[in-house]
Amino acid sequence: MNGVPDEGLLDGVRQWLVESGAEPTPARVAQALRERGRVLGDAEVLGAAERLRSELVGSGPLEPLLADPSVTDVLVSAPDRVWVDRGGGLELTGVSFPDAAAVRRLAQRLAAVAGRRLDDARPWVDARLPDGTRLHAVLPPVVVGSTCLSLRVVRPRAFTLDELAAAGTVPPGGDRVLRALIRARLSYVISGGTGTGKTTLLSALLGLVDPGERIVLAEDSAELRPDHPHVVRLEGRPANQEGVGLVELQDLVRQALRMRPDRLVVGEVRGPEVVSLLAALNTGHEGGSGTLHANAAGQVPARLEALGTAAGLDRAALHSQLAAALSVVLHLVRDRDGRRRIAEVHVLERDASGLVVTVPALRWGAEAFVYERGWGRLRGLLRGDLRDGTGQGSGAL
Repeated sequence: MNGVPDEGLLDGVRQWLVESGAEPTPARVAQALRERGRVLGDAEVLGAAERLRSELVGSGPLEPLLADPSVTDVLVSAPDRVWVDRGGGLELTGVSFPDAAAVRRLAQRLAAVAGRRLDDARPWVDARLPDGTRLHAVLPPVVVGSTCLSLRVVRPRAFTLDELAAAGTVPPGGDRVLRALIRARLSYVISGGTGTGKTTLLSALLGLVDPGERIVLAEDSAELRPDHPHVVRLEGRPANQEGVGLVELQDLVRQALRMRPDRLVVGEVRGPEVVSLLAALNTGHEGGSGTLHANAAGQVPARLEALGTAAGLDRAALHSQLAAALSVVLHLVRDRDGRRRIAEVHVLERDASGLVVTVPALRWGAEAFVYERGWGRLRGLLRGDLRDGTGQGSGAL
């Protein structure tokens, strides 16, 4: 088998290594093979050692994919169905596992590396690996067929706004609006669906913050990588196997407020932390930001209302705080070609009933942002920080 012993023999070596606690070095693999009455050549021993080292220490067959700097997601839905996303949509790769048991073993080993349990009693896990990679796995029978493994790669360096503009996430000239947004210290949320690039855009915008300001991040799983000299990062953690030690996002937000933040950032607003965040943005913490799952910018107030109501904040109070706390919504989409882009920029205002609604200010255009009816309000919020020279009314920015 191309210099590698058959799978049955490898299973025996795996068991021996696990029971002995030995590293899968060539010498140890050769010893395990000898104890099974097999004497193999150097090429076979080295092939077996590399195969087992990759499986027991690295990421197995997925290692080359995770090492590819263009890959953002690796998804395993079956032993022979391994997908990657390189920014242009999902692609089926030629990578495969020997069988479903190999996928399960890798998922369980990665969960153990992250300090989490994954077995029949706890058949799913959501964790972060030591290198920052986001791990999610579900075991059968909760998932039908094979173990489902999802890995989201967090690159050590954030994209710059110029790089996002070059990639088409921001239309030509649109970076001026975003730079003005940061200079004006407006509070904003970045909305969008899964995989639309919300974290990537937020990291790039935080890199524009004045170096003299202190950014405090609160995240369930540390994914933001802003290129900024003064960042304090707070990360939640799950309860341990005894059910203690839980640190939730709302706990982190409360701690962040005591750390003298110039910019308070919540990586993803999705629970009761919305109450603490809105309260903070109403007490002098300008320029706060975060991300939020929503299908459209116009749905952001309703989404925040649902989160706030679940946390015990009544509707009227939520909208009052929201009106004073948040100024702008940047909405991201992913088109059919897999390209991520800013589809809309909205401002917030109250309607006749006193509820907060969003008003379109800019929308995506191939050549530039196109003005919408809320542009005058957004331009006023930017306090002269926007220098476009294009005048007012309809047209392109």
